[in-house]
Formats: sequence, C-alpha cells, structure tokens
Amino acid sequence: MARQVRFDRLGGPEVLTLHDVEVGEPAAGEVRIRVDAIGLNRADVLFREGTYFERPTFPATLGYEAAGVVEATGEGVSHLQRSDPVAVVPAFSLTSYGTYGDRVIVPAHAVVPRPADTDAVQAAAVWMAYITAYGPLFESGEVRPGDHVLITAAASSVGQAAVQIARHIGAIPIATTRDASKRQRLLDAGAAHVIVTGEEDLPARVEEVTGGEGVRLAFDPVAGPGVETIARAVAPGGHLVVYGTLDPRPTPLPNASSYPQLTSRAYSMHSISRDPERLRRAVAFINAGLAVGSFTPVVDRTFDLADIADAHRYLEASGRIGKIVVTASHG
Repeated sequence: MARQVRFDRLGGPEVLTLHDVEVGEPAAGEVRIRVDAIGLNRADVLFREGTYFERPTFPATLGYEAAGVVEATGEGVSHLQRSDPVAVVPAFSLTSYGTYGDRVIVPAHAVVPRPADTDAVQAAAVWMAYITAYGPLFESGEVRPGDHVLITAAASSVGQAAVQIARHIGAIPIATTRDASKRQRLLDAGAAHVIVTGEEDLPARVEEVTGGEGVRLAFDPVAGPGVETIARAVAPGGHLVVYGTLDPRPTPLPNASSYPQLTSRAYSMHSISRDPERLRRAVAFINAGLAVGSFTPVVDRTFDLADIADAHRYLEASGRIGKIVVTASHG
C-alpha cells in the first residue's frame, strides 16, 4: 500500500486528505517511484481551487515535482533502472498524474536522473523553478551578458532561480519585493540591486541603477494592471514576460500603441517542459549549473506528508523565500 494525497472537491487546503491506496504496476512508458521529497508549486494551489488552466476530475491528486528512487519500470523504458535515484520534472498533465504520495506512478519521459551531489529535498526543489526561469533568460536568447534583468516577486522559488541563472550567464539581476525585511536576504542570494516596491518608485529606481538604460528583460509572475509600471522600466527593444497571475485582475499587456519598442508576452513553463527537445536542453543547462555550483535550490521550509494541508497554508502565506518541500517517510 502507498499513501497518497487526494481531494474530491474544490476548495482550500482542508480538502487535501491522505489515503492508503494500491499503486499497482507501471504501464508501458511509465515508472513507479518511491518518493522521498515533493516540491510544492503555486500551480498546485490553483489546481486545487479550480482556477488552473486544467480542471481536476474527482477524486483527484496533484503535484508536478518529486525526488526519490525507481521501484519499477514499464515496458519500453530503457533509460531508467530499478534503484536509480531520480527526480520528476513537470512534463505531464495534472489530470493524469501527480506526485503527492510516498509511491507514485509517472510517465518515464518526465523522470530524470537525480543531479549529482543533490539530496532528495534539493532535487525536489529544482525543476519547476529553474525550467520556468530558463526559458526567457536563456532559451529565447533575449538576455545577453551585461544586460540588466528585472525579476519581480523575487523571493519566490522561480525568482530565486532567475537570480541565479542571470548571474550564471553574466546578466545583472534586479530583484523586487513588497517586503523591506527581505531586502538583505535577496542581496545575499545574489541580486545586484533590490527594489522595495511598497516604498520606492520602480521605474525611477531602475533608471538609477541601470544608468538610464532600463532593463533588457522584465520577468513578472504578478500580472494585473501593474505591468504598465513595469513596462516603463524596460529598455527600448527590451522584453516584458509575464509568467503568472498572482494579481487576478485583467492584464493590459503593453503593445505598440503605447510602447512601440517593447515586446510583451505571456509565457508558460510548459512550452519548455512539454517539448522533448527543448526540455532536453533545459535539463542539460540546469544540470551543468548545479554541477559547477552556480545553481543552489533555495528551500524555505519542509513539512511531512501527513501535514500537507498545513504545507499548503504556508505556501499561500507571504514571508517565505524559496521553495516549500514535503518529505515522505518510509518506516
């Protein structure tokens, strides 16, 4: 028997409950994993609430990330063997698979060898954050060494990964936060400059720290009307990339009528993770950064699987920096 988190209605963290289930054997193209750690993501909250781009079919599970050990492989799986330490990347639909359990079955194409010298907790904190940041900061070719990059809501796990990737490629990360108490921690984490948006004028501070040039790329998970303020900080010919919806209000993406030299777009990590060739490049890039020490997943706090509802409550609260990871024991 395995323990897995299920929910049978939309709602808050209280809908998540732990069940004993029979996992069974993996089908062709699948892998069964003994899970040691699970990475939590904002997408999990949206899926649980019914506001994600996919809707759950009940009873549902959830979870995009995990780290553990291969227990069994289905027909046609040749790149993984029993007892291999692995990590799960977010390359599947939450309506078909999930990682919230101490044993789960996932598609083999979403399973990669665990990065060397990375324990389960760190490995569970890698892939969503770094793949999300990798797309606009490297894969697109829009950021060059010496460019300034504006990373809003930089205390998030994606924000922390973006700061590290910017540093890795020679760009200059400018982090924003609403909470002044996070300023020093963001500087310690590698941000060249930190702008506290509740106290400082964002475009004016960007102009100051970039010598009037503006940023080459603004990378924003908030969306909403605030994107127009962010757009004023982008250099001519630069890019505004929105990858989240923390602000549920309509998002007026700046266009040629108001910002003729600015490119703006919405972006999803799935454009990388669900494209086999782009995912292969992302995994190679991230593994290389982990190997040389440029990338270090930032884990804010860990919870036990039995406390999954509390973990989701903490995920929805403010004040954290980095990733929340849930651990699964195998007594």
